[in-house]
Amino acid sequence: MKTTQLALSATLPAVALLAALCFASQPAFAQNTDDSASSPTAQQQPMQPDDRNAADVDSTKTFSGKIVKSGGKLVLQDTVNKTTYQLDDQVKAQDFLNKNVKVRGVLDASTETIRVNAIEPI
Repeated sequence: MKTTQLALSATLPAVALLAALCFASQPAFAQNTDDSASSPTAQQQPMQPDDRNAADVDSTKTFSGKIVKSGGKLVLQDTVNKTTYQLDDQVKAQDFLNKNVKVRGVLDASTETIRVNAIEPI
């Protein structure tokens, strides 16, 4: 019995120290993980809204033609270039049905769709 008590009294402080070290190292480990995730190299910086607007302004163009209905949708028919453009904003285009207009917007060349910024009569 004395040998059991002696062995227990010798190992109990070691176990307590080990447990204390495990608990003490957890917050430090969590902080290291958070620090690396918030470093600039670990995260990509989002594009600022002003940068996106500047890119849109650079690619904004003016298109001229007549707003007509085609296939149930309103489109801009450019008779000079013999091109028909889809319009992403059907609500704005509705007010100019069968009228000659200037459309300011960004062209998606793959779908021939203009992302409309403004429409005004000619």
